[in-house]
Amino acid sequence: MDIGEAAKLAQRSMSRKRFNHTLGVVEWAVELAQKHGVDETKAQLAAYLHDIKKELDYTEQVALARKWGLLNCAEDEENPHLLHGPLAAYWLEHEYGFKDGEVLAAIAHHTLGRPGMGKLEMLIYSADMTEPHRNFPKVDKLRKALYDNLEKGTFMCVEHTLEYLRKNKHTIHPQTQLTYEDLQRRL
Repeated sequence: MDIGEAAKLAQRSMSRKRFNHTLGVVEWAVELAQKHGVDETKAQLAAYLHDIKKELDYTEQVALARKWGLLNCAEDEENPHLLHGPLAAYWLEHEYGFKDGEVLAAIAHHTLGRPGMGKLEMLIYSADMTEPHRNFPKVDKLRKALYDNLEKGTFMCVEHTLEYLRKNKHTIHPQTQLTYEDLQRRL
């Protein structure tokens, strides 16, 4: 799959608003890839494709996750908005025939992260959270941290997510907690 094909697939798979977000992720992912020596083509592919299953109805997301064996804990089913990354990666690999494991991992883990994330995974996780259209307190601080140091910036993004979830009394997915602990050890 080339970048043009990925862009068309993304545009067909999502609303205009979601596609505009995706374009922001692509723009920021390319800039971060250049800065941190990550393959720009892979960054663009993952950025275009990360949300292709985001706008599926939650009932359908859970049904597909169940069918494809992607439910790993109770929190997965309780928080179907977190399933779109693994669903997109599975669909791309098994239904579309896309085989780049590094890109698939970045897509699969862009919402929760995972212990042992590689540079492309960290880049897509963080670019999704901090793309130019995002506007929340401290987003500029996160962007600067990511630009200066991808691993430390990603750690700060995960930390920000955990603080937001705690403050708003939302469930913390065990995979996000493990991601945080792993990045903390690595730093």
